[in-house]
Amino acid sequence: MKKTAFMQWIDGQLEKSVDLRREVDVLVNGMKLEQDLIALREQLGLSQRDVAKRLGTSQPYVAKIESGRIKNLGVKTLVKYARAVGGSVTIRIEPRRAPRLRKAG
Repeated sequence: MKKTAFMQWIDGQLEKSVDLRREVDVLVNGMKLEQDLIALREQLGLSQRDVAKRLGTSQPYVAKIESGRIKNLGVKTLVKYARAVGGSVTIRIEPRRAPRLRKAG
């Protein structure tokens, strides 16, 4: 797939700014996490209301978790949700990648 001028511009911005790249990584990883929770729930044929009952909370709260509107979802809550839908949570800590050095010239 050929990149559009906009996509090339975004790539350039991400290369220039380590902070921006980190922020984008956090957002993308968060979206994947929410999608994984929804997929597990749907695989079991559960509604948000069903999950809420299992968690002892409300359906609107489950909807907030799944939509990413809870900005600092605690690990304890994440584990509890995952278990409620038959999943598990693995946390992995990895060294940061060293920024690429640009060649002088």
